[in-house]
Amino acid sequence: MNARSLATAVLAAVLALTSPGLSAHAQAVPNIPPVVPGAAPVAVEHIVVHGQSLEGNLEGNSADRNVIVYLPPDYAANPKKRYPVVYVLHGYGLTSDGFAGLLHTPQTAEGAFATGAKGMIIVLPDTMTRNNGSMYSSSATIGDWEGFITHDLVAYIDSHYRTIANRDSRGLAGHSMGGYGTARLGMKYPDVYGALYIMSPCCMSARDAPPADLSARLETVKTPEEAAKLDFLGRATFTVAAAWSPNPKKPPFYADLPTQNGVVQPDVIARWAANAPLTMLDQYIANLRRYHAIAMDVGDQDGLRVDTGILHQRLLDYGIANDFEIYSGDHGSAVADRFQNHVLPFFSRELVFGSNGQ
Repeated sequence: MNARSLATAVLAAVLALTSPGLSAHAQAVPNIPPVVPGAAPVAVEHIVVHGQSLEGNLEGNSADRNVIVYLPPDYAANPKKRYPVVYVLHGYGLTSDGFAGLLHTPQTAEGAFATGAKGMIIVLPDTMTRNNGSMYSSSATIGDWEGFITHDLVAYIDSHYRTIANRDSRGLAGHSMGGYGTARLGMKYPDVYGALYIMSPCCMSARDAPPADLSARLETVKTPEEAAKLDFLGRATFTVAAAWSPNPKKPPFYADLPTQNGVVQPDVIARWAANAPLTMLDQYIANLRRYHAIAMDVGDQDGLRVDTGILHQRLLDYGIANDFEIYSGDHGSAVADRFQNHVLPFFSRELVFGSNGQ
């Protein structure tokens, strides 16, 4: 399966989970922006970044991570020029290559630069794990993904590329699970980033245990190979458990499931709730006030629009300005268009490009 097919398959699964009332016929056609005539090409580099933060994780996820770097069209021709950096986080079940297919990069990056966005470095890290996603969280089971994204990766990019190495010139964005990651990391690391763009974020509110039939089925799974054959919600439950309710004494998954012998475990549900941004929000208000700008968007046919709207309003209630748009589309149909025509222009306005604005 190629990167774009993988992205489409994952999005179909997400739609089934988040918007069960939508039929396949109701889902919007993917909106890919047309090629901008005369757009200058960006340079694309596929690199591997070692994450010291990920070493020794119990799942055995590799500490060497694939990363895609897009360099602006004038990067090679201006060896003394430095650039802001935007880190863009992918969703559940995707790799960096799959996410590039969903974003339709490099075309959309080239289109954004050709239509007025200032040149910036764009970084897409791969955070695929044994259970299909890192949740951009930290646990002994999956590894310290917060440390990888906010320290290891940033330090590598700053030391290997001509970046403007300060928070005012560093942005964070993400879609779906990556939107969750943007909200989570944004709350906790205002010293690293200066602006946030949250796209169709999942997992904003505290969740309950899965339905009884699924919970019972999950308790019968004994090996990672069996877990890999589960449906979307089953695999996602193992992902969340590995990230938010780790247990180093419970091989082979090293995680506590939300039920035991069919009985809901309140302590596990509470640990999951502690990782929900709408639950976390109040304790990080001082951090969120430090951002130059926060934006978020979501499709009008996406079930995630409800919690995204709540996040927007909660920030407003605290006096934290943020841009919020509900656009025409489902969970993934407009992501490429949003990236070219909204996300990159947003960072072009809000990040610091140097004293001469270039």
